[in-house]
Amino acid sequence: MKQVVQNYKSGELAVLDVPVPGCKPGGVLVRTAYSLISTGTELMKVSEAGMSMLGKARSRPDQVAKVMQSVATNGVPATYRKVMGKLDSYTPLGYSLCGVVEQVGAGIDDVKAGDVVACAGNEHALHAELNWVPRNLYTPVPDGLAPRHAAFGTVGSIAMQGVRQGAPQLGEVALVIGLGLIGQLVAQLLTAAGVRVVGADPDPARCELAERLGAAACGDPASAAVEAAVTELTDGHGVDQVYLAAGGGSNQPVELAARLCRDRGRVVDIGKCRLDLPWNAYYEKELDVRFSRSYGPGRYDPEYELEGRDYPIGYVRWTERRNLACFLDLLARDRVDVEPLVSHVADFDDAVETYGRLKDGELKAVAVLFRYPGQKEEAEPAEAPVVAVPAVRRGGAAPSPARSAGAPVRLAFVGAGNYATSMLLPHLSQRDGVELSTVVTTTALSAANAQRKFGFAQATTDLDAVLGDTSVDAVFVVTRHSSHAELTRKALLAGKTVFVEKPLALTEEELAGVLAAVEESGNDRLQVGFNRRFAPLLQEAKQRFGARTGPASLRYLVNAGRLQQGSWYLQQGTEGSRFAGEGGHFIDTASWLLGADPVSVYAAAPSGNEDLQVVLHYPDGSTAAISYVTTGAPGFPKETLDLVADGRVLRLDDFVRASVYGRKRWVSSRLPKARDKGQSAELAAFVKAVRTGGPMPVPLESLVATTAATLAVRAGLAGGVPVTLAGAR
Repeated sequence: MKQVVQNYKSGELAVLDVPVPGCKPGGVLVRTAYSLISTGTELMKVSEAGMSMLGKARSRPDQVAKVMQSVATNGVPATYRKVMGKLDSYTPLGYSLCGVVEQVGAGIDDVKAGDVVACAGNEHALHAELNWVPRNLYTPVPDGLAPRHAAFGTVGSIAMQGVRQGAPQLGEVALVIGLGLIGQLVAQLLTAAGVRVVGADPDPARCELAERLGAAACGDPASAAVEAAVTELTDGHGVDQVYLAAGGGSNQPVELAARLCRDRGRVVDIGKCRLDLPWNAYYEKELDVRFSRSYGPGRYDPEYELEGRDYPIGYVRWTERRNLACFLDLLARDRVDVEPLVSHVADFDDAVETYGRLKDGELKAVAVLFRYPGQKEEAEPAEAPVVAVPAVRRGGAAPSPARSAGAPVRLAFVGAGNYATSMLLPHLSQRDGVELSTVVTTTALSAANAQRKFGFAQATTDLDAVLGDTSVDAVFVVTRHSSHAELTRKALLAGKTVFVEKPLALTEEELAGVLAAVEESGNDRLQVGFNRRFAPLLQEAKQRFGARTGPASLRYLVNAGRLQQGSWYLQQGTEGSRFAGEGGHFIDTASWLLGADPVSVYAAAPSGNEDLQVVLHYPDGSTAAISYVTTGAPGFPKETLDLVADGRVLRLDDFVRASVYGRKRWVSSRLPKARDKGQSAELAAFVKAVRTGGPMPVPLESLVATTAATLAVRAGLAGGVPVTLAGAR
């Protein structure tokens, strides 16, 4: 078999043919599929090997001390022969891999030949085609987890052990210094644990990557950006923990940790960096300095690692092997994402060239994988699609309300179909201080019917006449979906306040056109008919649930039912899909409950029907799963929702009943006479904004983010992978 080795004396790297290791009792023989290059630890070893003898001595004073002790004990000649013999030998590289069990040793009963396992250890998980791995240094890979991702198991365990040493708690703020491979994983693990993360690294690309994967803010430690972010997130108190994941000879990380850590905070050393602790700074804050030893308890204990003697879980909850299994579980459940960290995948035969490119700086990488021959090659993952969340730019002079005190709010309707006449106009026609000015439809008879039924002063088919009427304060766009964006754009350019029923747009181009009108006119007076956030029952339930500190899980089941034949909703070629038309309702509700806009969207659909599963991810690690189904029982409630966080559960049953479970239980006191989904309250808020000139009921940025997320569902279905919402707040 072949193995990557290095001569520490000359620095030579080679791929050698070596004998296949035997399958000893207490372990398994594993054929490697992927192994991971640790671009920190391994490159440090490779660089040291290329140094002069004096350089090697300076870089490893601990080894020099051992040599001097040997000289005192054994004399110079014997010590010289011993040191030169050791230096002039090939040593292995690598310590993190994923492979397939080829043979099982005596005493092993938890895996069998053919099982996929992740392996750890700088003597057992080497860059080699075959490795013998003892029981406590491998763990089975969960079903569905790609081997290229499982190969990160060891470095993930190192990061996890560091996080455990920091003992983070929900809602805390942490500083990660050094955003290489370990630092990136530490930042993701902290985010998954409900901790807000500030990152520090001089490489702007690594800072951007960490922010994309969940960090609150990142920057160059030499700039003021990191300190400013810490001050903002902690109200000036300083971070609760600092994780030193940097290498090198600078003492700056230790000094930065002291400056930005709060009183009695924790400093955890994970990387190999200089540790000249500034005594006054650490003493005055009484900082707790902790060290993280590699993969976790069991490391360097031969009885644990080689003899397979596990520590009782009641005494040692997290061992090397349990950390390894835990990290793989997080990967399998998408709580940690390592794919963006993979900078390069090299064939194992090209190992020497790959190390050379890394050492020379030609290949700049966070993580590099070796792919081994004889394995079924995995298809490279498709590049994740991106849907832009356009920035809202308000140019020009925003129109100011030109209404005299006490004058009624004059409204015009463009469209008078079923929704307008059943859900909007009944509320508006009875509202004091509102005058229904003009109704515009494409057919004369429908305009006349709306005028007669709701008391419009005028009925017309001439849209331009309405947009040019300076007495009209606001325009309602309640037409078919395909016309919403264009009509909204025209009304904004005409200086009108606009209420448009969902959706705001069916394409990214249409959304951009609406925002271009906002920028051109300076008119951002826009509301989309996302009414559920205004429902009194849901608002009370949210208030009863209270503020949360940790990530939340939200489940929203929409039993939409089938449409009647002939419905224009079925004209997907022109009017978009049903979810494109209605999905914004449910995304907006989820985002309102979670207090943020989504940053990514994943969508899947069973074959043969219109059912959809949509999963939204939010900046704090919260998720919202929306099941939009058309194949359910007609008698089942249309909308049910559960929000779970911090030991509490909010339950909404079709806007008829709500409850909150926590330390105390609250159940809505009485059943409402009808399902109030918030239209009346939404219209009241809109009319108030028009009358007073105050802020619109929902910020425009939120409306845009919800629309972009709705559009991302189509892109997600087409690509079969999560869609990043670029520019999401």
